[in-house]
Amino acid sequence: MKRSLAAPTALKAAAATLLLAALAGCSTGSTSADDTDAAPTATSSVDADAFPVTIEHALGSTTIEEEPTRVVSVGYAEADYPLSLGVVPVGADKIEYAGNENDSSDWFDEALGEIDGAEQPTRFSTADGVPVDEIVKLQPDLVTATQSGITQEEYDKLTDAGIPVVAYPNAPYNTTWQESLEMVGQALGRTALADEVKAETEQVIADTAAEFPQLEGKTFTFAGPNADPSSFYVYTSMDNRPRLLVELGMVNSPLVEERSEPGQFLFNISSERTAQLDADVFLTYANSEENVQELADDPLVQQIPAVADNRWYATVDVTEAIGLSAPSPLSIPVGMERYIPHVAAAVDGDGSTP
Repeated sequence: MKRSLAAPTALKAAAATLLLAALAGCSTGSTSADDTDAAPTATSSVDADAFPVTIEHALGSTTIEEEPTRVVSVGYAEADYPLSLGVVPVGADKIEYAGNENDSSDWFDEALGEIDGAEQPTRFSTADGVPVDEIVKLQPDLVTATQSGITQEEYDKLTDAGIPVVAYPNAPYNTTWQESLEMVGQALGRTALADEVKAETEQVIADTAAEFPQLEGKTFTFAGPNADPSSFYVYTSMDNRPRLLVELGMVNSPLVEERSEPGQFLFNISSERTAQLDADVFLTYANSEENVQELADDPLVQQIPAVADNRWYATVDVTEAIGLSAPSPLSIPVGMERYIPHVAAAVDGDGSTP
């Protein structure tokens, strides 16, 4: 049975509305670390009496005295948040996993392209940690790192350089998209606009849930074999992938609920216990269509009842599920459109088994 991945008309309309809201007012500015004289001018307005504002987070307490104009974003999807609130960051992570030729994401570029004169932010790699010296050269007046893995040492170096930094609220990589949007909105003085963007994003999720009612109440496990075949990784209820599936009405499997611990986004189980990964649907990743076949033929994977019943889905397109793994107001509509129809098909027994 061939599955259609075309977005429902209502979902397309909701996504379009969200994109227009994200671009209602944006700033433009240089992407060169050496050209810092012309500060971006935001075209979205700050809330009355927005500053000074103090934001508590896991690494400290940050007070922002006035509206930031040069914003640097640290974290895979972090740059999406200021852009969705009308501010183009002057610096941001290179998108090194599933990125495009701009070291960016297609949804970021699409939103950026709607802004006359806007340019890409300076992109830097955080593969070996936050590049403090590169960020300092950009002369930011705010660094947001709500969905990052910034360390206390890196945070301290940036704050010692006089740069306000807003880190994650609890643990690295554990921040929900709602928390990031709220925190970045506070830091930029745009709490009211953040509330609007949140409501529009939640409507996209609600529209998707309505389009695929078979998801409601279905249990799932999002997991897969490690490079070392002796164990499987399993995403916990703290990871953003399961969180968004729960927002769609699905339910974590009993094993995941039992093994999830605060601050941890995955755990491992031995390969001999793969039968315990049972749920109404099993979700995983694959390197290629050939790899999907290899997984389907793997005796350890076949022990998972959902795989045996073709109630599973293995993502091959690396950009397809980014809207769940690195969610933001810009990426979530993409994930809802491109990934969730596959999950619904797997629930119906039309999964990835060739």
